[in-house]
Amino acid sequence: MAGLVDALKSDHAVILATLNKIKEVGISSKEGRDKLLEVKNLLLHHLQREDRELYPHLRRAAEVDISLRQTLELFAKDMDEISRLAMEFFQKYAQGGAGIEFARDFGRLYATLGERIRREENIIYVRFQQLEKK
Repeated sequence: MAGLVDALKSDHAVILATLNKIKEVGISSKEGRDKLLEVKNLLLHHLQREDRELYPHLRRAAEVDISLRQTLELFAKDMDEISRLAMEFFQKYAQGGAGIEFARDFGRLYATLGERIRREENIIYVRFQQLEKK
């Protein structure tokens, strides 16, 4: 498991950089649409990796740690909403988009993902690293 948190944080950095590139080039350009598909794939890969390598260990520890169990339950509920928001965004703008509506939707997605990333890195990943040390 050594290096998992570093790899996941690296994924986060790439996801945010790709979102920034979309913001820079715009979704109406081919490059913007390509980057949108890229960030969707990056997110899916990242979530699969967390589900496969990170969360099973945390769930096992949560069997005896009520605080961790509650934290994981909150994160799971939060992720359900984020996943719904992200999939709706990707479906809506798969062929491009522009204007105020896109800017609003993109800003909401960007802020939501940014907050989730910050919380994962400061709470979930820290708890995982503490478990690794035991």
